[in-house]
Amino acid sequence: MAMKITVIGLGYLGATHAIAMAELGHEVIGIEPNPKRLGDLQNGLIPFHEPGLPEALQKVLEKGNIKFKENHDEESFEADMHFLCVGTPQLPGSYAANTEYLHAAIDALAPYLREDAVIAGKSTVPVGTAAELTAALAAKVGFVPHLAWNPEFLREGTALEDSLRPDRIVIGVNDERSEELLRKVYEPITDLGTPFLVTDIPTAELVKVAANSFLATKISFINAMAEIAEVSGADAVKLAEAIGYDERIGNKFLRNGIGFGGGCLPKDIRAFMARAEQLGVGSAVDFLEDVDQVNLRRRNRVVEIAQSELGSLSGKKVLVLGAAFKPDSDDLRDSPAIAVAKLLLAAGANVMIHDPISLENVNAQHPEFDTEQDLLAAAQGAEAVVLATEWREYRELNPAHIGAVVANRLLIEGRNALPVADWQNAGWRVIALGRNVHAAAN
Repeated sequence: MAMKITVIGLGYLGATHAIAMAELGHEVIGIEPNPKRLGDLQNGLIPFHEPGLPEALQKVLEKGNIKFKENHDEESFEADMHFLCVGTPQLPGSYAANTEYLHAAIDALAPYLREDAVIAGKSTVPVGTAAELTAALAAKVGFVPHLAWNPEFLREGTALEDSLRPDRIVIGVNDERSEELLRKVYEPITDLGTPFLVTDIPTAELVKVAANSFLATKISFINAMAEIAEVSGADAVKLAEAIGYDERIGNKFLRNGIGFGGGCLPKDIRAFMARAEQLGVGSAVDFLEDVDQVNLRRRNRVVEIAQSELGSLSGKKVLVLGAAFKPDSDDLRDSPAIAVAKLLLAAGANVMIHDPISLENVNAQHPEFDTEQDLLAAAQGAEAVVLATEWREYRELNPAHIGAVVANRLLIEGRNALPVADWQNAGWRVIALGRNVHAAAN
């Protein structure tokens, strides 16, 4: 059943969700106050890199069931469902999440909210946020609104697929109307067999941050094992393979390297710690502080290796392969690659960054770095090469080809994604994290 919905906030989450809802056949109004982002979307442009999304936007624009506006108007009053997709960044000087944008979105929606309409929050929030929003909105509109929580589980690089064919849909509700409308919204997806889980609202608020905390813990666990492997002669890659066969553990996200980043995991685990402390149960998630610290230590390890191999880094050119926090993304938020580049720069190195798609963002956000779009030109004269983001382009590199232009064939493998034997056979000295520093041929 097609419905009229608004999607409030058209950043990464909101734009993807709006386009996905339109693909499902709903009539979508996207609300975005940022004029640059709004203009891009109105002109059929996606203001960030996400495979498949530009084509999907063109399709729904041509179909005519999506439009983008700066503010609400009477059309919003006609909507049955309103999705909140605004950001909840980390507060400056604190681990806590900043929910002021959610409250601003609620304030702006209030004059255009029907009593029978449903609001569904998709932003990652501290548990208890929905109750605060409900109380604040009720005071403005004079009735108790239907407010539910519907966490998102998007992965950058596969966001549209994750939206249209998710592994589960979770909704937290406290009234029948909210459940009824959310079931209708997602009916085209659930008809294909996607699990639909109905919970109370606090549980739904916890789902995303708990999932991210578990994922971050798993990544930091194998990175902690890598620290032990490097001083004991063990191989963390083979260790991960061995324990990954245990079905209770699984082999996904067990590749050690320079750690996780992006706009979600780091801020979410910190916000979780802050909220648990506010609730008086901070000790329940004390381990997340260690998870965070392990993650940060792996970035420093790259610099330690470079200094061990090259001595002083002062004036020495180091090529960092990758800037985005993960491949198939141009997102630099809390990117381990950028963090490593900053540490190398602080140690005196002349840092050159190459990335297949995100150099425009690097130049705008980090002008302190040299950048070069042509890979061979970027590598010219480098005394060390660091793999920091595992782009397909780097996995398929010809090591002899790039080796012909560098000054010193030293590869610091920060992602354990390259065919080490091929690089060694091409005369490279390969040092891979978690593999007793000097990687054996695989």
